[in-house]
Amino acid sequence: MSGGRRIAVTGMGAVSALGAGVAETWDAVRQGRSGIAPHLFDGGAHGPEPVTLPAALAADGFQSALEARMGRKVSASLDRFALFALCAAFEALDQAGLVGDAVLGERTAIVLGHGQGGQETLEKGYERFFGLKSPRMHPAMVPKVMVSGGVSAVAMQFGVHGPVFATSSACASSAHAIVQGAGLIQTGLADVAIVGGAEAIATPGSMSGWQAIHALAETTCRPFSQGRDGMVMGEGGAVLILEDLERAKSRGATVFGEYLGAGMTSDAFHITQPSLEGTAAAIRQACTAGDLLSQEEVLIAAHGTGTPLNDENESAALDAAFAGVAVRRPLIATKSAHGHLIGGSAAMQTIIALKAMRAGLAPPVLNFLGPDPNCDVDVVVGEARPITARHALLNAFAFGGLNVSMAFATA
Repeated sequence: MSGGRRIAVTGMGAVSALGAGVAETWDAVRQGRSGIAPHLFDGGAHGPEPVTLPAALAADGFQSALEARMGRKVSASLDRFALFALCAAFEALDQAGLVGDAVLGERTAIVLGHGQGGQETLEKGYERFFGLKSPRMHPAMVPKVMVSGGVSAVAMQFGVHGPVFATSSACASSAHAIVQGAGLIQTGLADVAIVGGAEAIATPGSMSGWQAIHALAETTCRPFSQGRDGMVMGEGGAVLILEDLERAKSRGATVFGEYLGAGMTSDAFHITQPSLEGTAAAIRQACTAGDLLSQEEVLIAAHGTGTPLNDENESAALDAAFAGVAVRRPLIATKSAHGHLIGGSAAMQTIIALKAMRAGLAPPVLNFLGPDPNCDVDVVVGEARPITARHALLNAFAFGGLNVSMAFATA
């Protein structure tokens, strides 16, 4: 690592279909509870017939709780995805003991990942323009739609004047955000980085688009299972506070884990189909950065979308990266509980992996119908499994062949 700076995780925040907070989210995945349910998606008077699809929509009440905590209304000026980001950031900074910290300023960075930005605002705006033939858009439409709306909201709320930007690389967005935030600390441009991602694209128009590419499951998400038939859209956000380890220790912060490094590759192959070589290369790079192949046990927090092609490719890539190395590798795939948060997924799964290692329990993969002979991985099923792993490998793979694997250790 550049300059020898080690990167601690000192705060975590989350909002999803499993709850408006990390504790609720962790309790749900540990106990094998799912946030996936049938939902009606109605495109309105100018749209097609409503359709019912499985989805994992965020728990009710998060917005009112956020506004009560902030002491002001923000819902009119922010799209739902930015509200998720702000909610998760509030919890993470509070846990890290940094809410109201006057020293955040120029030595703090924010990097958040989002796949699409303000989709709900965009669809409502198009309904107004094309459907109702109104020549006037809402005056807040552009700032609510822009992908950087979330990071800007967090920066303004907490007085962050350092490097602030968004990453957008589909399902790898928050993984890229975490790596970029860690890099800013390692190169000395920041001492603290607020990183993660959020997404709110479970909207009628967006869901129709995902249906068009045959990506959505008809019933539920079954990662690495026989009979799996697609992903389930989720929504929410997840944020981690990364901090220079020595700084964290000097101020008496609780350290929940350590970022060890990452691998990042591009398949340069196909817009939707993954490449075994690119995926395996990212995993190998992360294993090298975190010295994972020398460990007795490594927890695998899989990308695990539940699509036939992705899960098979990820399994093969793990086998290739760990070939001939006797490391126990229990595998978790929590999209089966909270759905696919797209830009927020990697951050959410990182938080769950850190919680799992600290608790010594790997949460089960839900909806499992039996092993797929083409997925030779140790899937945790049934109930939470006791583990001794102190290191985790986190995978995030995106359309366009954008691959990120990260290595973490628990404190």
